[in-house]
Amino acid sequence: MLILSFESSCDETSVAIASFHNGEKKVLANKTATQIAIHALYGGVVPEIAGRAHIEAISALTYAAFDEAGVSVSDIDAVAVTSEPGLIGALLVAVNYAKSFALAHDLPLIPVNHIRAHIAAVYYEYPDLKAPFFAMVASGGHTSLIDVKSPTEFITVGRTRDDAIGEAFDKVARVLGMPYPGGAEMDRLAGQGNPKAIRFPTAAMQDSLDFSFSGLKTAVINYINTARQKGEELVLSDIAASFTEAVLHAVITNLEKAKARYDFDTMVLAGGVAANSHLRRAVAEFCQKHKIRLCLPSLSYCGDNGAMIAAQGYYEFLAGKRADSSLNARPTVKGAN
Repeated sequence: MLILSFESSCDETSVAIASFHNGEKKVLANKTATQIAIHALYGGVVPEIAGRAHIEAISALTYAAFDEAGVSVSDIDAVAVTSEPGLIGALLVAVNYAKSFALAHDLPLIPVNHIRAHIAAVYYEYPDLKAPFFAMVASGGHTSLIDVKSPTEFITVGRTRDDAIGEAFDKVARVLGMPYPGGAEMDRLAGQGNPKAIRFPTAAMQDSLDFSFSGLKTAVINYINTARQKGEELVLSDIAASFTEAVLHAVITNLEKAKARYDFDTMVLAGGVAANSHLRRAVAEFCQKHKIRLCLPSLSYCGDNGAMIAAQGYYEFLAGKRADSSLNARPTVKGAN
């Protein structure tokens, strides 16, 4: 079957067409329009501007996806769309466009959870991956540890109680004077510094598998502001490396607790921050230590994209999940449930 999918939960507009046949999953087209240049002017995503940019981009991307895939509307079997979670104004663009497309062409409409879809992105590159397995979704808006029972059954066992991991990276980067988005530059800079230069608090909660990155972020910002007030020289690479080290410590601490509790032998790391080289290395070392199979999406599938929506949409379709014209967007949900 062929699935046409739409993603507009934050600042990426993406339209994809993917084929699912006899166990083979193949992306025929994955067209994405980024808004980085627009939001860089403001140091972060402005929801109202993001919504307008989605409106301007989504129709042209749809035509481009059909051209790249070399298929026609009559070949499409279903339409999938991110309906939760995300920025409400941004979500509504793709939800309404998908509803209109499905209604106009009498196609089934499949609502997709954005967090589930990040995990599903790995199915393209790991076709033999089967649940149950454990997953971590790390992105600008989400930090979740998830016990994946089946392709459509997810139990969130750990989450951030405040800032998401990617949000913390971006906010620290902004204080250090880096342009938005700061994640890539923080990754590069951390590789040049001493991760033991400054001791920052952990973001791992002692009583659970949850995270709290707000306190860590504030500690870094306070360190920077205090040093500037005293006229002390800041070694930006050491700050970036030490902050990254604190983040990695929190992640591995909670993964160790999760391993002891759930004893998983396969793990997926997904989401935009899964592109961070230090996080990828730390999780790979953790998995190697415990003889856990690690499934990592390629960098092109880490960020928000339509292909991941199609992948999860396929499994939701098989499970009988459908929506009608009353489908609405939801800005928040409890994890991937």
